[in-house]
Amino acid sequence: MVDLPRRLFQSPWEFREAGLFTAVAVIAGFSVQYAGLGIGIPQAHLPYNALFLGLFALAVISAGLAFRNNAFVKWLGGIPLGLCLICAIALLSLIGGIIPQTAPAPGSRPALLGLNQIFSSWPFALTILLFLANLGLSLSWKLVPFKVQNLQFILFHAGFWIALSCAIFGAPDLQRLVVPVEEGKASNLGYTMDSETPQIIPFSVFLQDFSLEEYPPQLLLFDPNTGKIFEERSKANILVHKGLKASWKGLDIDVLDFIPYALPGKSGVPEPADRTAGIPFAKIRITSTNATVREEWITTGSPFVNTKDAQVGSLFLGIRPGTPKAFRSEVTVQDETGNPSKATLEVNHPINFMGWKLYQMGYDQKAGRWSKVSLIEVIRDPWLPAVYLGFFMIMAGNILFFWNGIKRTEGAS
Repeated sequence: MVDLPRRLFQSPWEFREAGLFTAVAVIAGFSVQYAGLGIGIPQAHLPYNALFLGLFALAVISAGLAFRNNAFVKWLGGIPLGLCLICAIALLSLIGGIIPQTAPAPGSRPALLGLNQIFSSWPFALTILLFLANLGLSLSWKLVPFKVQNLQFILFHAGFWIALSCAIFGAPDLQRLVVPVEEGKASNLGYTMDSETPQIIPFSVFLQDFSLEEYPPQLLLFDPNTGKIFEERSKANILVHKGLKASWKGLDIDVLDFIPYALPGKSGVPEPADRTAGIPFAKIRITSTNATVREEWITTGSPFVNTKDAQVGSLFLGIRPGTPKAFRSEVTVQDETGNPSKATLEVNHPINFMGWKLYQMGYDQKAGRWSKVSLIEVIRDPWLPAVYLGFFMIMAGNILFFWNGIKRTEGAS
């Protein structure tokens, strides 16, 4: 008996049909995108996106239970189609990672195909919906009838479905704004990174005080004409402190004294001052190859005091402010009813208020630690708890998978 090769679309369908189906779906998505002059899918917000997602999940589960013995439905929820759809999602995501997701020239080929907005394009949306349908169908067959041995499969796949669907459908509801606030003033206006049009947020932020701590200043030898900085022999960043020794070719430097917070005195010698007004001063001894030695005070300067460098031939030796060590804002956050809440905002230490997260983002870098402006990032993502729930379910499924594996190993031994 001669085994004839299986023809395309001969039952049962396998990977060839799944690959062709996925390719047709992606091409159809790009066709819709092109026909719509590059306009992507409508961005639905709460409650409409949640309603659509709930109805979609109900329809998939119902179809899976009602037609579980149908050959086509079995194939739709099968592994071959799922793997092909995952490859398509990976390919579209790769396009989104390679091609800048910024507004292209109107009417250009990338704009018409949606390549610069791939994650809100029709091909991406259609592929995601088909994958969620595939995942939901396979999940429905494990849910009913429920069996304890299917719990690991249910936790992992249901968690994956929840995390992926809520992250995709909830993306339009993500709000990420920057609120600039001046000391002694309040603001309830936020700005996106790509727009200067303010958006009103449902609370105000009053900035009581902004403070910044810096690392010690750095000692630099530079050419004022070209801006070139010359490396010290140790090729390390030289943080200024009393007793520091540094050397360049033909030049030796000793830091005789260092005052982290000082102001120029009447005699020209800096005098210690309060931290809020003082700036770093360093007294250095410069020894050059021709055996000339001189001592001089240099300073970083500030918006109120001029920078003072030491000239060495055609070059200059100076100290520059250290990099920020920590910066924080003392704020009072107040809702629309007038209820205040005091807090301290620091980098990587956000606070929660009315479902929003407030982060210390930045400040006026030209003013440095004298900045009177604090940049506060406010983020609201109402879908985030659902995404976290999905991740925890995935983790629980993985733990159960390893636990079952250990039990089977112990039973076999």
